[in-house]
Amino acid sequence: MNRIFKLLITSSALAVLLFPRGALAFQAKEAPSKTAKVATTSAPSDKDIEDAKAKGLVWVNTSTKVYHKDGQFYGKTKHGQFMTEADAQKAGNHEAKQSAVGKKKATDNKK
Repeated sequence: MNRIFKLLITSSALAVLLFPRGALAFQAKEAPSKTAKVATTSAPSDKDIEDAKAKGLVWVNTSTKVYHKDGQFYGKTKHGQFMTEADAQKAGNHEAKQSAVGKKKATDNKK
């Protein structure tokens, strides 16, 4: 019995030394703080889009880091926000390339 007791104490001490403190404890995920920014923004209304266009703001898709001056994605992407073009460039965003359809329409108008 004495030998089993010594073996139990030795193995417990060894376990304490090998495993970091609290490694076996349950660790729950922290709830997001109320001050944390939420990546998802609510979709802007048509009025918001018109106001932003009137102010000369661009729509930045925060997921792809691409900004739109106008077009089908202006104010319509899932994640984004309005800002000035200078602010968008300072934040590391780049202007959206004109689609092939847009290029074709532009060249058709020149003829």
